[in-house]
Amino acid sequence: MMAQDGLVVAGIDVAKDKVDVCIRSLSQRQAFPSTPEGRRALIRWLRKHKVGKAAMEASGGYEREWAKALREAGIEALIVDPKRVRNFARSAGRLAKNDPIDAEMIAWFAETFIEAKGQTYDAAREKLVQIVNARQALIDMRTSLQSRNEHSTPDVVQKMQGRLLKQITLEVAKLEAAIAVLIKATPRFAELAEIIESVPGLGGGTSAGLIGAMPELGQIGDKVAAALLGAAPYDDDSGKRRGVRHIQGGRRKVRNLFYMACMGAATRHNPVLKAFYDRLIAKGKKPKVALTACMRKLIVILNVMIARGEKWDAKRYEVGGTARLPPSPCTA
Repeated sequence: MMAQDGLVVAGIDVAKDKVDVCIRSLSQRQAFPSTPEGRRALIRWLRKHKVGKAAMEASGGYEREWAKALREAGIEALIVDPKRVRNFARSAGRLAKNDPIDAEMIAWFAETFIEAKGQTYDAAREKLVQIVNARQALIDMRTSLQSRNEHSTPDVVQKMQGRLLKQITLEVAKLEAAIAVLIKATPRFAELAEIIESVPGLGGGTSAGLIGAMPELGQIGDKVAAALLGAAPYDDDSGKRRGVRHIQGGRRKVRNLFYMACMGAATRHNPVLKAFYDRLIAKGKKPKVALTACMRKLIVILNVMIARGEKWDAKRYEVGGTARLPPSPCTA
């Protein structure tokens, strides 16, 4: 079986020292070493079999050089979520796991679910995402160290932690400066940042995270935007039972970033969002449930703003407002 458009698809399982490749539709398998010659050999092999699209899992960064080589050779490279592929394998009853099997499952997953036209590769966005992720990793490290400082520790340990905190703060500032330079130098990023940061409570860190991790904003519908963020509630019903609605899925890193930004916006900085949050609390909603609802409301508002190329307008998005994306095929 080939992809929906008849394109030949390959699945690539990436390891540190090699990749295993499978073309299910042609019953072809091959392994290639993680070297420049190995990447060239892979490209020759894929071209020989007329492969137009190759899918691989995110593998801690090892996939980047392979994806770059494929794209430079004119072969579409897609990075897929490992969890989705594994769940797909389980649903098909494929419980065994090794590198060749993983390559086959990635190919099968891509044939089944990946549309003919994937997200266009954007080198500037990939660079932005890597810097944003590095910044967040340092912030998480700083938070962990600050938590340790709350406990009694020997002076030598406290001094060491103090030095590390200062160095981390310095490195975070450097990364934030690099993010600002990259966004300013990329007109489409600069335009998006101006729109996002016009929302009271959202700053440069949040806008950079959204620009990098949610390029679909402004081109999708309200429900899809909330689902991509991971702020959409899902039913849990069966027969007469009505379970508690809960959120799941979405893009974890940007959701965590957006959660922290919404916490400040909904409780202090954004009058519209604060009114919405206070109304939910008054109705008896738990703070975390109310905050999740604020996340969902705000990502929908941002989706509308970006689609229209408009900055924040408190009157338009006040509680009870009915702003929605204009009808179009891409927002259905």
